[in-house]
Amino acid sequence: MSPRRVAILISGGGSNMVALADSMTGDHPARPVLVLANNADAGGLAHAASRGIPTAIVDHRPFRNDRQAFEVELQKALDAAGAEIVCLAGFMRILTPGFMARWQGRILNIHPSLLPKYRGLHTHQRALDAGETEHGCTVHEATGELDDGPILGQARVPVLPGDTAESLAARVLKMEHRLYPAVLARFAAGDRRPVFLP
Repeated sequence: MSPRRVAILISGGGSNMVALADSMTGDHPARPVLVLANNADAGGLAHAASRGIPTAIVDHRPFRNDRQAFEVELQKALDAAGAEIVCLAGFMRILTPGFMARWQGRILNIHPSLLPKYRGLHTHQRALDAGETEHGCTVHEATGELDDGPILGQARVPVLPGDTAESLAARVLKMEHRLYPAVLARFAAGDRRPVFLP
C-alpha cells in the first residue's frame, strides 16, 4: 500500500510540524505532501521548504469574517496536494463544522492539555491555577467542536514545585514532539487505538 499523503497546517514556527515531517521516513505509513500556513510570516514554512516539502499560504486576513471563503481556498490547496490526512499543528484558526465534516475521521489535532480538561487557550497557566499535579498533551481526531473528538493519544508530565506557565509549557512541548509522530504513525496505518506515553 502506498504511503498516506499528509498535509500539515501551521500558523507559526512549526515545531510540531518538524517533528511530524522528520518522522515520516523509511517504513513509515505516511509522507508529508504539503505544509500550509495562514500567514506568510509563519517560520515553519522555511523549515518545510528546507526539507523539500511543498508549501502554500492561504492568508486568512483578506477574507475578513468570511470563514467559508477562506476554507474554500484551504480545500483547493489540500485537493491540489492530494492530501488524505490533515494534521493541525498550531493552526490558530477555528474551522467551520462544514469543513470539519468533509475531513471527518481524517483530521488530527494536538492540544496542550489532558483533554477533556482545559480546552481553549492558556492551558498551562490554568493547570497551575487549579493546583494540578500533572499536565500534558492530547492528540485527538478533530471535529466541529473546539478541542473535542476521539482521543488518539496522551502524554503526561509532572507539575513541579516552582513551575511557571513557561517552564511547564516547555516540558509539555517536548512530549508533544514525541506523541504526535507516534499517533500519526499508528493512525496512518489504520489503527485508531490510543497511544499513551508516561
